[in-house]
Amino acid sequence: MTSENALMYLSDKDLGGLGIQPSEVADAIEFALIDKVEGKLHTSPKTVILPGDGRYAMSTLAMGDDGFIVTKQVTVCPENPARGFPAINGAIMVMDAQTGLLRAVLGANWITAVRTAALSVVAARRLADPHAETVAFVGAGVQAHSHLAAFSELFPLKRIRVFGRGKENADKLCRYAQGLGLEAESCTNAKDALCDADLIVTSITLDYSIEPFLDGRWLKPSAFAAITDVCIPWMPAGMAAFETVIVDDRLQELESDKPMLPYEQIAGDLAELVTGKVDIQACNKPAAFAFRGISLGDYAASVLAVRRATDMPAK
Repeated sequence: MTSENALMYLSDKDLGGLGIQPSEVADAIEFALIDKVEGKLHTSPKTVILPGDGRYAMSTLAMGDDGFIVTKQVTVCPENPARGFPAINGAIMVMDAQTGLLRAVLGANWITAVRTAALSVVAARRLADPHAETVAFVGAGVQAHSHLAAFSELFPLKRIRVFGRGKENADKLCRYAQGLGLEAESCTNAKDALCDADLIVTSITLDYSIEPFLDGRWLKPSAFAAITDVCIPWMPAGMAAFETVIVDDRLQELESDKPMLPYEQIAGDLAELVTGKVDIQACNKPAAFAFRGISLGDYAASVLAVRRATDMPAK
């Protein structure tokens, strides 16, 4: 940003080149959660439209007392890969909170991938085994890659297991893990992937016609699951196997037309978890963070990126 009125544009490639680490985004999200509790950050529930044929459109909006408004629009288009385009596309607008003037336009793909993994990190810091060595992935797309990068920074990982529909994506994730010095195995059975895993990440296509095929009763007692796909692949009966289930936002979940799980099973949301309002005790059952994405995460990641880019010297 060269002047007060200059408009900044950051493509997904630009954002990826800022050197922002997953832990930095997680820290920014934690600060934003505290700001929300203190009334310094104002958010609206995520808006979703399902127009049919597998497409999924969503938008978020947040305003902070630190001077920013962030709004994001993203659409998931399952047919895009066949057209030669990414399945997920969108854009983010960052505006001045006092004047409403547009300050920056950001690509949405990098922000969405990184902030989603960072949300999982916020929960995993408190619910997962800090000595976790094995992570299982159900789904091997963008979110699997971003979660592997984030969890590799947080945990002493040694291996991954992958269960996914597409061999090409599963092989790509395995190669990425091997590049990080990890063992990698592609599984043909979901139960084989999940059993004995310390961490589980599910990120399948957001398609409510998919028949659930994962069972929480397969998991070992100390396991932690990051469920990014609104619980679509998880059998409802098996969700009772989780002792502690955290969602991203209670109100958003309560008002959702398609609840992820029975509301009474929710132990708390991220803000309650970060501020110590969730009673976490050692137990003999797994824990889960089930979420659909919140505007607060987009806000924290976008503002962090704009500030980082502004501080960087011009090339």
